[in-house]
Amino acid sequence: MIYTKHQQEIAESLNPDSNINDWKDWKWQLRHSIRTIEDFESIMDIRFERSERDMMQKTLEKFPMAITPYYASLIDRNNLKDDPVFRQSFCSVEELNIDTWDMADPLSEDHDSPVHSITHRYPDRVLFHVSSMCAMYCRHCTRKRKVGDRDTIPSKELLEGGLQYIREHTEVRDVLISGGDPLMLSDSKLKWLLDEITSIPHVEVVRIGTRMPVVLPYRITDRLADILSKYDNLWINTHFNHPREITESAVAALRKLTKSGIPLGNQTVLLSGVNDCPVIMKSLMHKLVKHRVRPYYIYQCDLSEGLSHFRTPVSKGIEIIELLRGHTSGFAVPTYVIDAPGGGGKIPVSPNYIVSWSTNKVILRNYEGIICTYKEPDSYTPVYCDRNCTDCNLQFNTEGSEYLPLVGIEKLMADYDERIALIPEDNERIKRRSND
Repeated sequence: MIYTKHQQEIAESLNPDSNINDWKDWKWQLRHSIRTIEDFESIMDIRFERSERDMMQKTLEKFPMAITPYYASLIDRNNLKDDPVFRQSFCSVEELNIDTWDMADPLSEDHDSPVHSITHRYPDRVLFHVSSMCAMYCRHCTRKRKVGDRDTIPSKELLEGGLQYIREHTEVRDVLISGGDPLMLSDSKLKWLLDEITSIPHVEVVRIGTRMPVVLPYRITDRLADILSKYDNLWINTHFNHPREITESAVAALRKLTKSGIPLGNQTVLLSGVNDCPVIMKSLMHKLVKHRVRPYYIYQCDLSEGLSHFRTPVSKGIEIIELLRGHTSGFAVPTYVIDAPGGGGKIPVSPNYIVSWSTNKVILRNYEGIICTYKEPDSYTPVYCDRNCTDCNLQFNTEGSEYLPLVGIEKLMADYDERIALIPEDNERIKRRSND
């Protein structure tokens, strides 16, 4: 990678003696995070009107700002108003518009928190909040109430409490590590946490939700990728919202993770003025799958405080899915969901492809508008489940087993094998026997 002119200007304004090694040092990026309007103006060489700056300052008093120099370098200074990177990262006076239906905790995560740092909403999985800090504070964040608050950073003791909860609840097979951003933890603390979680016998899947590949790709170091590669049941979900975020450096970070064998997914938030366009979304999904990131969710923007200017009608999300399904690869089409207010969980929303339904036929339409008939089977015997599994004819042995030929000493150890000796090939004495 080389500096762009814009990146070089930002780097020199932050530190005249900086170089490419400084720029690619993720800790340097965090130390030089842009947190004030004055610093943003100075670094970006722009000026806001005084009245506008005063209103922005009021926003910062309620919702703090942090932008990495890297992410700031992606902003088009000549069109701030419409720039998708600027809209996601820089404070806006519109955030002070708190609608009557806005909530500090719209998903009721705190209500579904049996112990500190754990949200247990679904039967078999938990959300583990391990940090309240992020490399960048996204203006559309659903956890604006927490993010950036150093007073809510979980201590190791509090994290131990979360780990103990997971150990005691054997129904938990999936742990989603979230925050803030979990990758704000040091390598050693992250390794400790993953070691503890993966050592719990009933935990089958561990997931990390992070925006680091988007806003600070240099955090994905070779050492971090090597640490993460050691966990066979680890998945990572990224958070790209616009195709312009998939830069050379972002691709390099993604490549380190995929080459380490870690499956990647992506969760996109539908945002007015950023990506509420089928063309933009299709481009984003194509870029993601090109770099082996599976589109997972498109989220309807939550009812968090100060996000009304980001929210679109649900019909916009359905329109986007309509113009993806059939027009691109199936695995490039994410699921559009509304995370229900009050803790109802993720509810999938999609266009309706069933036109009608009778006893014997289902009438369907495809993405082109072609209407077709699917004939229902005449001889299907319904399986009425009364939860009496002991009398069910279905096979409940779900453990896959395969036959592998016995090898070496294992053959002699097997009671059902009649061999009493293992004889090397080309043994001369055995050859003489066969010739007698």
